[in-house]
Amino acid sequence: MQQRTTDQQATDVAHLRRALELAAQGPVADPNPRVGSIVTDAAGEVVGEGWHRGAGTAHAEVDALRQAGDRARGGTAYVTLEPCNHTGRTQPCSDALYAAGLARVVHAQSDPNPRAAGGAEVLRGKGVEVTGGLLADEAQALNRSWTHLVTTGRPWVTWKLAATLDGRSAAADGTSQWITGEAARADVHRLRAECGAILVGTGTALVDDPQLTARRPDGTLYPRQPIRVVMGERDLPATAKVLDDAAPTWHLRTRDPKAVLQALADAEVHRLWLEGGPTVAAAFLSAGLVDEVVAYVAPVLLGRGRQAVTDLGITTIDAALRLRPTDITLIGDDVRITADLHEGHEALEALEALEAAGAPMRTPTTDPTNTPEEH
Repeated sequence: MQQRTTDQQATDVAHLRRALELAAQGPVADPNPRVGSIVTDAAGEVVGEGWHRGAGTAHAEVDALRQAGDRARGGTAYVTLEPCNHTGRTQPCSDALYAAGLARVVHAQSDPNPRAAGGAEVLRGKGVEVTGGLLADEAQALNRSWTHLVTTGRPWVTWKLAATLDGRSAAADGTSQWITGEAARADVHRLRAECGAILVGTGTALVDDPQLTARRPDGTLYPRQPIRVVMGERDLPATAKVLDDAAPTWHLRTRDPKAVLQALADAEVHRLWLEGGPTVAAAFLSAGLVDEVVAYVAPVLLGRGRQAVTDLGITTIDAALRLRPTDITLIGDDVRITADLHEGHEALEALEALEAAGAPMRTPTTDPTNTPEEH
């Protein structure tokens, strides 16, 4: 019996890994999570594969069931996210799985969305065997920013910066094109295309007049463009490049990072790409609203010039924001360092606790929308 259980789990894991591969084909920046599904018949043979192609299209389970047809009866469905149990743009997947006559459902991540969760329990109540939690970490990693939005109420924020070895984002005369090489810049555009929105302050929009689009090396646009967000109260000229028709643009007349994130959350944007600039970045960092940093470090020395981030109000080494590197990659002559700020958030909370107890640890920061940023 033990051997049979072990063999079944190995089979379940193998099918879920394939389902994760299918899920990865879905659109990264879509409001919905990326989900993949496998359906086997009663004998254990794969008879259907599917994945979710974006909001308004068939969910992964339904996509796989369409391919399987009547062969699904008595079989097993494997899905990377717990089957939904609500009616939105499509019908509940729990209903579709039950109607197909499946004997068993195996899912990875439990659905963190209270509006959609409960599909596993509904299926159990109807006599379907349900197993959950296998490869849950892998499934959650695939939808990290979506899970973050659902569980915290705000988008996952990635701050991108390009800097020299001595931490400068521009030379003393203000020039910054280009600190990094072509390969690194192409990588930035690729990652832009994976985000729901990209943000700069009005200072950048007025001084640098950036396009803020996601472009391929040949200059053509990626099929899906992030929402271009300009944060700040000053007016933009009608000729500003961010106001062209290459991508949607929001001008949010606020200096409050939390207000910006709330507006994006209301639009179901689950990942914000914070582009480059030292002052806007400092505002988000000081508020504890940056989750990840993607830094492109060039083998260049300037000595003088604009720093990569302005004053964070930190005066002691104990209060430093400490990051956890998750990836270090050489791209051309430049190094891309990806790191998350979970430990940094804990440091900010400790800092705020000290300040609440009457120990001034930070100095005021400047207006986050008034300084040009690198683009």
